[in-house]
Amino acid sequence: MSETMMTKTERASLSLRSLYKKYGYLPYKMSKFEAYDLYVRNKDFLHSDGIITFNDTDGKLLALKPDVTLSIIKNGSDETAVQKVYYDENVYRISGETKQFKELKQVGLECIGEIGAYETYETVALAAASLAEISPAFVLDISHLGVLSGVLAGANLGSQFTRELTKRLASKNLHETKTLCAQFGVDEKTTENICAVLQAYGDMQTVLKKLTPVCENEESKAALTELTALYNALKDSPWANNIRFDFSVVNDMKYYNGIVFKGFVDGVCEGVLSGGRYDGLIARMGRKANAIGFAVYLDLLESTFSRVGVKVDVDTLVLYNEGTPMELIIQTVEQKQSEGKSVRVQRSETALRFGEKVDLRK
Repeated sequence: MSETMMTKTERASLSLRSLYKKYGYLPYKMSKFEAYDLYVRNKDFLHSDGIITFNDTDGKLLALKPDVTLSIIKNGSDETAVQKVYYDENVYRISGETKQFKELKQVGLECIGEIGAYETYETVALAAASLAEISPAFVLDISHLGVLSGVLAGANLGSQFTRELTKRLASKNLHETKTLCAQFGVDEKTTENICAVLQAYGDMQTVLKKLTPVCENEESKAALTELTALYNALKDSPWANNIRFDFSVVNDMKYYNGIVFKGFVDGVCEGVLSGGRYDGLIARMGRKANAIGFAVYLDLLESTFSRVGVKVDVDTLVLYNEGTPMELIIQTVEQKQSEGKSVRVQRSETALRFGEKVDLRK
């Protein structure tokens, strides 16, 4: 495929796969179908509006894959020290808005096994590098769930409060956060710490300083130490100015723990990358390993980015009629293709965008 015909998403997919290969990640290919119970048991984990199901010939209920991570976990093994894979897959879901089936393209990677400081850094760095492949104008927001859970430890506020709090953190709504704390009778010190976490976003070094007085117990101090180590590893990277600490990035604490992050590129209102540490999901599926990974939602780019290079659908348009010798048409096509150009042959001009036209009509 020529450069003029390759869309931004196609180029990004190719670049991302090449990037992950350089770091020793192996390709993972999954079937379009999985047993429905795999997904229904972990429905809260899915970033999905619905699961498309059907009956197999033996009556077993199957699902058209709405997620790749669950399949990787299910089909992996704890026997190896670490499993590093990348994928380029289409997933299938039911839109919550239109209630219609939709096909979404995702590229991502998973690191499963013994996860240490380097593996965390590598995953976050590859997330930043992935965004840079898509656009130089990007932001990667990083959070750590251990900071929040550490601040809440000992307050015995329950799961309902935590769920409601994460919604307010995600929207950076300070007023409603204070109101929620008052409704649940949260003490003044804990309320102040929660609000401090909510307002801790921006430059990595600055945020670390703001968090220091908030992280008072063992769990939150350990999270701060991990964030500090990550900052030290990233501060001299090519993407340091594009990376922020932002505690509005929150994921379901039943599945996620530790570092979580979300990536944005200019021109797209939604996050195009999402990931983090998900030891809870691994444990729930009976594995003893740790895990961290992310997905890039390339489908979000299709309606935003125009075709790259010259804005054409085909390099060369060849026109012919009944009087044009077949040999001449074939010769012209082969010559243009040997020049690395894409060629379209048809009888008349249409609204098709082309770089050059060869008129063989007699």
